[in-house]
Amino acid sequence: MKILVIGSGGREHTLCWAFNKSRRVEKIFCANGNQGIAETAECVDILPDDIQGLKIFAAQNHIDLTFVGSENPLALGIVDEFGKHGIKIIGSSQTASQLESSKSFAKDFMSRYNIPTAKYETANSVDEAVNILESGIFGDKNATVVVKADGLAAGKGVIIAENRREAKKAINELAQTVGEAAAQKIVLEECLIGDEVSVLLFADGKNFALMPPCRDHKRIGEGDTGTNTGGMGTISDAALLSEQQLKQITKTIIEPTLTGAAFEGFPFAGILFLGLMLTKDG
Repeated sequence: MKILVIGSGGREHTLCWAFNKSRRVEKIFCANGNQGIAETAECVDILPDDIQGLKIFAAQNHIDLTFVGSENPLALGIVDEFGKHGIKIIGSSQTASQLESSKSFAKDFMSRYNIPTAKYETANSVDEAVNILESGIFGDKNATVVVKADGLAAGKGVIIAENRREAKKAINELAQTVGEAAAQKIVLEECLIGDEVSVLLFADGKNFALMPPCRDHKRIGEGDTGTNTGGMGTISDAALLSEQQLKQITKTIIEPTLTGAAFEGFPFAGILFLGLMLTKDG
């Protein structure tokens, strides 16, 4: 098999390393890759957001399977485009990918299907976000509030503001931090306290298979301090979630998500990421 992996980070490096272990794989390409990836795959000078360029490359090189590692190509519709031309690819459709690429889309979706999520409000401008804060819906001026850029921000679009003053500062600096496109909408959330855990799964639109739970360490400093990054490493341990917790997550989050997506006309096929906070209330 000829494999094309799309992306240039640690995730794609791991994917290329894993594919390289398979006897069925004869050649691995990575667009656009990096120096580490070049040790196990042939790096291709095509950017992950060049959908047409990637499609042409896959067709001309008779790629048997394309695996999308990064989120941006999914948000740009690469799966839809490859599908039109019969090119096999792993990833979610452009509409389904909004569950990750748009926080407001995901929050509204969860609200429609009674999927547990933190209380939130979505603002379409800086002024509207500040007005929501000052309304007191998230508590008084000393309450902690989570400020999120709506769009993809390489893991840097979430700020946990310790009080209203910090929240206003985060709101005003958000576009500068993550870019205007990602910050066109601003999502404000109540701050949940608990243990953070991630659950990922493979889905075909109806059926799914869980990966082992893991915990992502995003803060740049020691002791979980400092600003968020795209990820400072993860650990995976089955003890992160009990069997009962996994059953609850499946019943209250995974099944409603897959059912709701199918009902709304965008069956989720690909890899679904669930970022969870285990609070004292569930």
